[in-house]
This record gives sequence, structure tokens and C-alpha cells, in this order.
Amino acid sequence: MEFVIQDIIETICSESGIEYDQAMAEFYKSDTFSKLCEIETGLYRESSAYIYDLYLNERKNGRLIQEEI
Repeated sequence: MEFVIQDIIETICSESGIEYDQAMAEFYKSDTFSKLCEIETGLYRESSAYIYDLYLNERKNGRLIQEEI
């Protein structure tokens, strides 16, 4: 899970143009991160790209939701 989090934070940095520390603080404050840390959700088994998309949707919608495809 550590590598997944690192990938997500690096993606936030490159996509948003913000510093690593700021990206880390923003991700750690998110509901996406909270759910990632909850073993029951199984989110830790997903790819970093999938989790990053959830994070983007959370930022866009102001809350964590999974959009229908």
C-alpha cells in the first residue's frame, strides 16, 4: 500500500503542479485516503490509477462517490 500511496501523491504533484509535501497533506486529509486505510473496503487491492480517479472525483464533487460508467 505504501507504493500505491507514493504513486498517487506523485501523480497529484505532476497533474496539479504542487509540491510533494502539499500533495501529501491534501491526500492524507481526503476521505479516499481514509477508505484506503480501512481494510474492510478492500480499496488497498486496487491500482493507484483507480484510487487516484476516486480522489479526483472526491475533489470534484466535494465528497467521496463512485461515479457510474
